[in-house]
Formats: sequence, C-alpha cells, structure tokens
Amino acid sequence: MTGSPDARHSAASAPEPAPPALATIVQRPAGRPGQLILLFHAAGADPSEMLPLARRLAAEFPQAFVVSVGAPETSASETGREWFADEDPDGPARSGRVAAAMPCFLATIRHWQEVAGVAPEATAVVGFAQGATMALECAGEREAPAGRVVSIAGRFARLPDRVPADATFYMLHGKADEVVPCAHTVAAAERIVALGGDVIADVIPAAGHAVDDRIADLLIERLRTHIPKRHWAAAMRATGTERVKKS
Repeated sequence: MTGSPDARHSAASAPEPAPPALATIVQRPAGRPGQLILLFHAAGADPSEMLPLARRLAAEFPQAFVVSVGAPETSASETGREWFADEDPDGPARSGRVAAAMPCFLATIRHWQEVAGVAPEATAVVGFAQGATMALECAGEREAPAGRVVSIAGRFARLPDRVPADATFYMLHGKADEVVPCAHTVAAAERIVALGGDVIADVIPAAGHAVDDRIADLLIERLRTHIPKRHWAAAMRATGTERVKKS
C-alpha cells in the first residue's frame, strides 16, 4: 500500500532529518546551551571523522551543544556515508544533487536546534569537503538556518547569486589541497564580498585536504575574535542614535 495522495503530499512537505542515531553528541552542557555547533563530514566518511575537531570546539566553548552528524545515505564506495553522490564535481548535475539533498539537511539542522533549544542565530554549521558544500549551500535559503557557516576544504555547487545578511561565512582551505583546489574558496570569498556578505577566508600554506591542528587552531581564533558584520552595523546604528539624542 502506497498511502493516499494527501498522505504522500504531507510526507513530502515535511522532510525527515538524517537519522539522529547516526550522530555523535560530543557535548551536552548542563542547563540551556549558549550555542549549537553541528559538524558534517566528507563523502565516504562518518561522524568519527569530525570528532577531533568537535572535541576541540567543545573544550573551547563549554556552553555549546556539539554534535557530529552522520549523512543519511550509504556512500557509493560503501565505506561511509554521503548526502549526495559525489561523482563529477564540476558537472552540471551537481547543483541538482545538492538541491535534492537540501531538505533533509535543513531538517537535520532544525532537529538539533529543537533538541538543544537553540535558535538559528546561535547555530554554527561546520562542514568538511562534501559537508562544507552542504553547509555553504544551506545559507542560500531565504532565511539562513545558521548564524555562522564554516567551510573547510569546501566549495559551492554553484557560486551564489545572493547571500544572507544574517550569516557569517568562515572559509578555511589548504593551499596544497589536491582534492578540492583552494581556488574554489578564493572565488567563493570574492563572490560573497561582491554580494555584500560577511566572510573571512584563509588559505593555509602547505596544508592539504584534511582537518588538522592548524585548521582547528585558526578556526577557533576566528570564531573567538571575529565580530560579525551585522553586529558592527547594529552597534554603529545604536551609536548614531545616541548621538542624535544627546545633541
């Protein structure tokens, strides 16, 4: 039995998240979390790939709810999991595969936001390789599902035509990456700047296609010290208002 048309429509309109049982909760702070950090692995891997970085972030941000998420599909290589088939990365079909995977990805973010009791503004999505592609592309939604988007050795499926004003992009890429050339991060950062978005991009000399200690150290520094463009703008508006009142 396939069910009624109404039932099928309802199921289609409410995509399921990636199975929570595949995820690893690295840190669940006592009380209400101050932020949510979700980490997404590369194609052909699993949540264990991101655990070293997840543990570093948990140690640095003790009030964060930290989860390493497992992709929903078995990889074509059968050695791990994936959000979409990752063949032909420069082909025209890639955007369609990412779009098809996006409802589940967004549902996954919403699921963990509900579990943690954290809003999009206080959510960071951190992706490596294919996980970075999903993280970057999710920010193209009308309302960004996360206030911070971190791409490590990643690329857009297609350079965006718009970027959200309520999200900050952090892009880190090894200069010696032979799997996803760092030129993709350079081009993406240039496009985000041209569209008026908020982005910090770093190309790390001699680093390859990996999430190593240099990447972790730099990411933590950026997350701790970078003040989002939207917060600066709000501060400037507030300062301007105060001056008008005093004059």
